[in-house]
Amino acid sequence: MDNVVAVSGATGFIGSAVVRRLLRDGRTVRALIEPGANEQNLAAHPGVDRVHVDVRDYVAMARALDGCSAFYHLAAVYKVWTPDPTQLYAVNIEGTTSALLAAKTARVPRIVYTSSIAAVGGLPGGEPSDETVPFNHFEAANPYILSKYLSERVALRFAESGLPVVVVNPAFPFGPGDLAPTPTGAIILSILRRQVPGLPAGGFCAADVDDVAAGHVAAETRGRIGERYILGNHNISMRDFVQLVGRIAGVHTLNVPIPSWMGIGVAAAMEAVSKHVTHSEPLATVKSAKYVLGPAYFNPAKARAELDLPCTPLEETIERAVRFFRDSGMAP
Repeated sequence: MDNVVAVSGATGFIGSAVVRRLLRDGRTVRALIEPGANEQNLAAHPGVDRVHVDVRDYVAMARALDGCSAFYHLAAVYKVWTPDPTQLYAVNIEGTTSALLAAKTARVPRIVYTSSIAAVGGLPGGEPSDETVPFNHFEAANPYILSKYLSERVALRFAESGLPVVVVNPAFPFGPGDLAPTPTGAIILSILRRQVPGLPAGGFCAADVDDVAAGHVAAETRGRIGERYILGNHNISMRDFVQLVGRIAGVHTLNVPIPSWMGIGVAAAMEAVSKHVTHSEPLATVKSAKYVLGPAYFNPAKARAELDLPCTPLEETIERAVRFFRDSGMAP
């Protein structure tokens, strides 16, 4: 079998970081690209084999995966809000099912499925969750969170049936290459654009995108089939994150605490404007605000022990993200 590694979602933020990591390790990469996707993140890698394919197309995916020694399935729609979630569910759930069926047909010997920490449940009082905490966000789950939970269940059922699937659950990733931007990158952009009116409540788990990519590759070679691994390093409050980005970027941030009730109100207003006026994704929604108010903290001990997950200092990660957004003209 050829030593070709397939990566779906290869033009995306995490997907392109995985491609870079694989190329650094001397692997041959076949990038599976959604038709019409922005390929800028692959511009520096003209030698990568590119296959334009819809992950929901089982026949085309089986053809694309033929002869591959490994498959990283990262293709997903990552949005906290959309006027019509049909496409989100189709890609995230139907696409995962079709892609894994295709991998089974192609007899790919190793598969890494990219889930999300959103598929891991939360613990009361902000105690960090590990991989054993069952999903319990049904009330606060937006379509993206629910789709990742359901698609992860699909992946784990495939693993139970004998498909060699390892699941990784990335935290909030930051760093260069966030062209979309993702909802996580939008947090930094909002600070750079001085759109944050104060210091929000809540918190989340952050990770450098290149650390997340390293965790993916380690999951292929060292991860246990049917297991999931949290790829996150830094549990940080929203208050501290806003202040840290402001300090690193040289942007003044308002030292005014925003209580939970006010944050939810602001998110509701943003969501209403998106629904009735702009029809574009808001910075926050009521459900996404409630999620980080948990706060959403996680324990990466398993990934550090079994995958040797690296841990880039958060300050360095933010510096790289800020530089990318400014160099690309996305932020002042």
